[in-house]
Amino acid sequence: MASIKIFSDSTCDLPPSLIEQHDIGIVPLYVTFGDQAFQDGVDMDPAKLYEMVDKGGQLPKTAAPSPGDFVAKFEPFVKAGQHIIYIGLSTELSSTIQNAIIASQILEEHPGHIHVIDSMNLSTGIGIQVLRAARMAEAGNSIEDIVTHIQEMRKHIETEFIIDTLDYLHKGGRCSSLQNIIGTLLRIRPVIKVVDGKMIAASKVRGKREKALEQLQSNPLNLKNQMDNDTIFVTHSYSDDDAAYVVEQLKLLTGAKHVYTSYTGCVISSHCGPNTIGIVFATNS
Repeated sequence: MASIKIFSDSTCDLPPSLIEQHDIGIVPLYVTFGDQAFQDGVDMDPAKLYEMVDKGGQLPKTAAPSPGDFVAKFEPFVKAGQHIIYIGLSTELSSTIQNAIIASQILEEHPGHIHVIDSMNLSTGIGIQVLRAARMAEAGNSIEDIVTHIQEMRKHIETEFIIDTLDYLHKGGRCSSLQNIIGTLLRIRPVIKVVDGKMIAASKVRGKREKALEQLQSNPLNLKNQMDNDTIFVTHSYSDDDAAYVVEQLKLLTGAKHVYTSYTGCVISSHCGPNTIGIVFATNS
């Protein structure tokens, strides 16, 4: 049986320790400031991104890897006869999946096969699927079984983030100056949810941050009886104390086997800003 290599892109936001442990291949997206292009997670990280935004006052643009980028990453494995499962950023948000498909068509003549799966998600909403696929491959599951399982699992991922500041939404043209001022004065924090691969504003939380954290935890707690309690991710951007608190609460109240902390990469950070924090998990139905 040919071995299986799991790939994702830099938006999956998996902790480096898990990427290394499961030998997951990562294809970076691009972050561009003016005529300067950087690879997400390679020569650009959120700390550098925030520094450049503060200095220049403008958000970067983000771009998908090219088909050639995917070919360069995939080719050594398919030439060696390995099969690849690539799970990437939602097609509703990026052309990343389309470019991976083009690369798979370019490499069709090689003995290994490439399966491209639209995660219908972002951040660790992708990462939780990638981790499941990697564990299934390690357990000896067939490529057909893994692909079928992930295509079903992706429909049942719960991804929600609380945005702490409206500044980045304002800089990105997603809210007006007036909305930004009013939201800041009233301490309004949007709750962003992924639905059918799209980011939607699910609700708004007004008041102290503690109230927002309670709101964030309400979704997994309300769904804990339907939860696939193997893995939960708490994903954040420089909100270590709050993330640690949420992790402890989820461990205590959900019985999840694994509760991981991860940092948002440059793509999520460029849209949502510092102190963003989210919870990602899967349900059974």
